[in-house]
Amino acid sequence: MEEIKHEQVLVNGLKLHVAEIGSSSSPAVVFLHGFPEIWYSWRHQMIAVARAGFRAVSFDYRGYGLSDPPPEPEKATFLDLLADLLALLDALAISKVFLIGKDFGVSVVSLFYLLHRERVSGFVTLGAPFTLPRPPTYFQALPVGCYILRWQEPGRAEADFGRLDAKTVVRNVYILFSKSEIPTAGENQEIMDLVEPSDPLPHWFSEEDLEVYGELYEKSGFRTALQVPYRSSGLQLDIPDPNVEVPALLIMGEKDYVFEFPGIGDYIKSGMVKTFVPRLEIVYLPEGTHFVQEQSPDEVNELIVNFLKSHV
Repeated sequence: MEEIKHEQVLVNGLKLHVAEIGSSSSPAVVFLHGFPEIWYSWRHQMIAVARAGFRAVSFDYRGYGLSDPPPEPEKATFLDLLADLLALLDALAISKVFLIGKDFGVSVVSLFYLLHRERVSGFVTLGAPFTLPRPPTYFQALPVGCYILRWQEPGRAEADFGRLDAKTVVRNVYILFSKSEIPTAGENQEIMDLVEPSDPLPHWFSEEDLEVYGELYEKSGFRTALQVPYRSSGLQLDIPDPNVEVPALLIMGEKDYVFEFPGIGDYIKSGMVKTFVPRLEIVYLPEGTHFVQEQSPDEVNELIVNFLKSHV
């Protein structure tokens, strides 16, 4: 990772940790991570995109990794992440950008486009499709032990995670989220109980990678990460024109547990998402899980670079 530069950029009163590679005069690509991810989740893509002639930027959201936490983490919302992204683009003198989002980073991409479409040249999403800013309707159909519902309860995840160090929490979530089923605990279980100490990491995720994640989350903890996305997912905005005019690419692993959420598979595979994103291309990776960009970096890099070069 020695090619990637790191700096702290003052944004909305907070210092955000920003990783960057590529010429500042090249077309810009900004990567937006999910949970339990961090800037480092895009390490493979940043280098590939920069080698293809683009400026690659990734950052830790407020309260994540090496970025400052907000003064009141329990009041943080997705709108804070949008404001940070807009201010960061201005601070880095990026007038127009390609956005690439993963997991709940897709919500940031979707919202940012709808509110600031003049700043977006196109976008790529992984692990989730473009969605409108409405409360998810499938929550009511989830089993009571689903990780989302458990982590929405104030104090419950804090107690569950607090039994372990940060590295072990990340390890467990990576193992759980790499499966094809929605992580769901029994009545007398917590989510962390679903993983045994002897369970192996995914083969594409090394102990060295885990060390990096562990150090970053040891620094930030999970206080803000539990608030955004899990406890602030009910955002609803009235967007007069919710249609997307720019080119877009959706990359989904066929074995991603996200397909098990009620309605998500139909929304993607029926083409309903193209009602809002008519210029959308969808690519399915047969063996892909929720972490396709780390699991199959060469394949994902090729898809992203080809998309960017086609629309620059």
